[in-house]
Amino acid sequence: MQIFDPAQTARALPYAALVDALARAAAELANGTIHAPERLALGIDAGGGAVGTLLCMPAVGPDLGITKLVTVHAGNARHGLPAIQGEVVVFDAATGRRLALLDGPTVTQRRTAAMTLLGIRTLAPRRPHTVVLIGTGAQAAAHADALVDFFGVARLCIAGSSPAKAAQFAAALRVRHPGLAVTALAEGELAPHAAQADVVIALTTAREPVIPAHLAPHTLAIGVGAFRPEMAEFPPELLHARPVVVDDVAGARHEAGDLLRAGIDWDQVRSIGAVLADAGARGPLTPVFKTVGQAAWDLAAARVSRNYSCTPYLA
Repeated sequence: MQIFDPAQTARALPYAALVDALARAAAELANGTIHAPERLALGIDAGGGAVGTLLCMPAVGPDLGITKLVTVHAGNARHGLPAIQGEVVVFDAATGRRLALLDGPTVTQRRTAAMTLLGIRTLAPRRPHTVVLIGTGAQAAAHADALVDFFGVARLCIAGSSPAKAAQFAAALRVRHPGLAVTALAEGELAPHAAQADVVIALTTAREPVIPAHLAPHTLAIGVGAFRPEMAEFPPELLHARPVVVDDVAGARHEAGDLLRAGIDWDQVRSIGAVLADAGARGPLTPVFKTVGQAAWDLAAARVSRNYSCTPYLA
């Protein structure tokens, strides 16, 4: 079994290949070729009260199977440890032979960013040039890198929980991408910049909406960070004004707090897999796109890593 550290995992998951693999996995999840139940979340009590969450996410396809085990400990900064730790175990579906151990946080960051790329490629009315990112964490960093790598985005605007965090994040982006125009938004600047951006992406754990309610008709809004019922990034007005597309309907019914709070009509919500299957059918309104994550997306990443690792681990 090959063991991949974070850097090796990242190198084995190029975004262009990930986007195509996710499109395939979305179709296979929809037609039952991939079997992936909703993730199991188990609270962790270390004796003095709840300290974290264990997430278990299995998926099986005709070629590979995976199980992702991830722990989330929000208070780990005081221990000098990352909040999210874990791994993705990859096995051969035909024999059960263990093939690889991928770094869980890296897989999550890159396949989540790649799902956003797939959403933009599928749902946006035009190729993005200006994108607003709301958030300054690890997922925001992965999304910024992915947008530059895949679409060649020329300008990013960054909104954080404070102007100082946005400025620090923007400075780091300028170092990684010297040709990129990066603007750190001050308080009160988010709405006017978002109103005319090609894409607005929220990557927060906010409990109140952070995406502005009023956007240009061509602007695609994407909510990534809110993954629990009590969280919300979309305002109800925007959700009721536009078609809603999600990465996984079953998961969103339980975890997409924005949609639950807004009381949307689930019969009108479409999965990205359904949209892809109905290629060429685009309505008059730009939709919103909500992602909550799915083990099938980790399986897609495992398929990519099999082909892009230095020594392919499955013939």
